Amino acid sequence: MINVNGKAKELNTYDAIVVGSGISGGWAAKELCEKGLKVLLLERGKQLEHIKDYTTATKAPWEATHRGKMPLDKEKDHPYQVRDRLYTEFNADYWLKDSDSPYKEEKRFDWMRPDIVGGRSIMWGRGSLRLSDLDFEANAKDGIGIDWPIRYKDLAPWYDHVEAFAGISGQKEGIPHLPDGVFQPPMEMNCFEKQVKGRIEATFPGRHMTIFRTANLTQPIGDRGKCQYRDRCVRGCPFGAYFSTQSSTLPAAMKTGNLTLHTDAIVNSIIYDEAKGKATGVRVIDKHTKEMTEYYARILFLNASTLGSTFLLMNSVSNRFPNGLGNDSGVLGHYLMDHHFHAGASGTSDDFADKYYFGQRPAGFYIPRFANVGADKRAYLRGFGYTGYSSRSGWARGIAELGIGNSFKDYLSAPGPWQMGLMGFGECLPYEENQVALDHSVKDAWGQPVLKFNCEFKDNERQMRKDMDQEAVAMLEAAGLKNVQPFNRDSYPGMAIHEMGTARMGRDPRTSVLNEWNQVHAVKNVFVTDGACMTSSACQNPSLTYMAITARAADYAVKALKRQDL
Repeated sequence: MINVNGKAKELNTYDAIVVGSGISGGWAAKELCEKGLKVLLLERGKQLEHIKDYTTATKAPWEATHRGKMPLDKEKDHPYQVRDRLYTEFNADYWLKDSDSPYKEEKRFDWMRPDIVGGRSIMWGRGSLRLSDLDFEANAKDGIGIDWPIRYKDLAPWYDHVEAFAGISGQKEGIPHLPDGVFQPPMEMNCFEKQVKGRIEATFPGRHMTIFRTANLTQPIGDRGKCQYRDRCVRGCPFGAYFSTQSSTLPAAMKTGNLTLHTDAIVNSIIYDEAKGKATGVRVIDKHTKEMTEYYARILFLNASTLGSTFLLMNSVSNRFPNGLGNDSGVLGHYLMDHHFHAGASGTSDDFADKYYFGQRPAGFYIPRFANVGADKRAYLRGFGYTGYSSRSGWARGIAELGIGNSFKDYLSAPGPWQMGLMGFGECLPYEENQVALDHSVKDAWGQPVLKFNCEFKDNERQMRKDMDQEAVAMLEAAGLKNVQPFNRDSYPGMAIHEMGTARMGRDPRTSVLNEWNQVHAVKNVFVTDGACMTSSACQNPSLTYMAITARAADYAVKALKRQDL
């Protein structure tokens, strides 16, 4: 006799389902669980336990077979991942196999995809900068794209909320277009950086140089210790000293007893009930068995990353939504953005020959946007900020030298001159033709269609890049550096790993996918709070904004549930 489980649907039913456990998904799970909801967190990647699974976190370079470099045979399974600086021998197991889940490029797009719980929160750059009304009002003022449906005042309390929990170290500067936040004590600039800061700010009134605002603790929070200045963050931090899902939001969600985490779960599509006009759940493919299971909930939060969430909406078709769930406007997949970078300058200095720095500080410094701010007007729209670094050159400077004997060894045993670099991160405008779409001619290992990219930087970005290296040269020379050289290397969409935009927020359902609360206009119990929701890109690192938007939307969703509005 066959045993039939008549309670299968009941057992697979939750108050909320969160798709993706990265930076925004972890926040969604934490906030919803702490507000009393029973939450299912679905992650396509494998388990990565905090501390235990950071197996290379304390290894020295010489303890790795290839000294941290990726062997050439990895290119077979990871042809896209090998393009990125974050994919190393020390975290090789963290990444998705491109061969299992390929994508197509009409124009080059570098899509970096982890395959672990926590997603890119494990290896992100940790830059934590607020957007301001200069950014939220830009589209309306410039007549570009559509207007954001929110302003800085709507997010300000939520920035406060996430900063206090995540732990952001930084210096308050009183810059209107780079709002101050809830900061832990800042990391300290070294003597060389302080000198450069003074000279730049004296020469260029209105420009600022500050220590980078970063999600690295300088004071402990609970079980999380402060940063040890090891700069091995991309391997996972056993001290919990930087914000990640594993160290922060996941333990908080688990503590409530309201969370169920399901790994190796590939969410294929959203179940839509046409009679109710609501989503009722998701279809999930088991990564290993390839069996499909349905899970149900009253609300869904899509946090699978910009492109993962967009894929899920596109792949969720029905009679009501033949072109993808919530895609009445036809803009789903369009207006794909990323920051452009790899343009700036570097130089050296003979000053402070008797000084050195402590440890390997995991954060550089930052020069906020000054182009098209106030009276400053340029030939292009928007602007850029600089991330900077400094150090003293080491023994590797002798690799190309001809030398032998004790004097040569002594030369390489002492630190070389100070060196500094400035690299710009520039805003990309939202272009309708920059898009991603489903390609049904190619299937992944689970029989799903793949994404196809058609995205490029255009004239506005190219004009901006000229300023990014020229202004860097001007500032470094004004600061007294020698041998100042500009650089302007290739920068393709995806390389900055700040992709965003493809399911944008807006006031009008005819021109946007989401409303001001991140709800799909036509399916109000589906929320999208990762990078897909962005209406413009600004030039700041976006992850802090994703956190704040997610916390705000979760608060709204729970209140709407209590009002029985969802």
